[in-house]
Amino acid sequence: MARINLLPWRAERRKQRQKEFVSMLGLAAVVALLISALIVMYYGGQIEGQQARNEYLRQQITIVDQQIKEIEELDKKKANLLARKQVIEQLQASRSQMVHLFDELVRTIPEGVRLDSIKQNGQTLTLEGRAQSNARVSSYMRNLEASGWITRPDLSIIEAKGGDKGLPNMFALKVTLMNPSAVEDQAAAAAPAPAAAAGGAL
Repeated sequence: MARINLLPWRAERRKQRQKEFVSMLGLAAVVALLISALIVMYYGGQIEGQQARNEYLRQQITIVDQQIKEIEELDKKKANLLARKQVIEQLQASRSQMVHLFDELVRTIPEGVRLDSIKQNGQTLTLEGRAQSNARVSSYMRNLEASGWITRPDLSIIEAKGGDKGLPNMFALKVTLMNPSAVEDQAAAAAPAPAAAAGGAL
C-alpha cells in the first residue's frame, strides 16, 4: 500500500497563509497610514483655512478701528466747527443787538435825564446817570420797559448829590437785554392755532 506524506504540503500551506497574513497586515498598515495622512491633511487644511479667516477678520477689525478713529476725529472737527459757527452767530447777533440797544437808549431817555456810564455783564446792563427828579427816573424806567429790547428795570440807587444843580439826583438801575424777535417767536409758538381756538369757541 502506498503512503503519501502530507507534512510538506501542510507546511507549505501554513507558510503561504503566513505570507498572506503578513501581506494583508502590511496592506492594512499602509491603508491606515494613508487614511491617517489624509485625516491629518484634511484637518491641517481646515486649521489653515480657519487661521486665514481669522487673519482676514483681524485685518478687517484693524481697518474698522481706523475708520472709527477717523469718524471720531471728524465728529470732533464737526463739533468744533459748529461751536465756532455758534460763536460767530452770537457775535453777529450781539453786534446787531448792540446797535438796536444804543438806538433804544437814545430813543427812550427822557428830558431831564443824563446817562454817565453803561456797563454790560452778560445779558444784564447797568445804567448810571443823573436826573432832575425821581419822576424823571420813573418815566425813564417805563420807557425802557416798553422798548422791546430791554426789560425788568430794577432801580438800585437813587439819591440827591450836589455837583450839578440842574441834575441833582444820581441813580443806578439794572436792566435785562432781550431780543424782540425771539420773544415774538416764543409767543407765536405758545399761542394756540386758529383752528383749535375756533373749535374751542364752538
